[in-house]
Amino acid sequence: MNVRELLRSKKDAIVTIDVEDTIGGAAHKMSAHKIAALVVMKDDAPVGMISEKDIVRSLAEDGPQAGRRVISSLSSAGLENIAPDATLKQAMALMTYSRHRHLMVTENDTLVGILSLGDIVKNLLSELELEKAVLQDIYIAAH
Repeated sequence: MNVRELLRSKKDAIVTIDVEDTIGGAAHKMSAHKIAALVVMKDDAPVGMISEKDIVRSLAEDGPQAGRRVISSLSSAGLENIAPDATLKQAMALMTYSRHRHLMVTENDTLVGILSLGDIVKNLLSELELEKAVLQDIYIAAH
């Protein structure tokens, strides 16, 4: 399975936030949508992501006032992306290497989705369950 196929099965909307919004605003938006990361936009173009991890680091460094800082003040809001035709193994390798749990999926410089480590794990578990069921059926039929 590749990234495009996984995104089709996911069908989640891409939730974004403006680069000049506050870190507190990002936290509220993540909570409202029950997600762990947002795509950060500037002039209708993705410029990075902000995750729960970024918010926690900001709180650790600045305390409660961190919520009033603008997202653009975060130095770690990086731009990690992957192509839709990449394999899930390639996505896992990029996540591991970059130490990010979320990747923007882009095609021709256009944002087409968000891939999370949780999406990949859920897919792998589904594949293992299917494999287990097939093996059980084969075993039962043989005996």
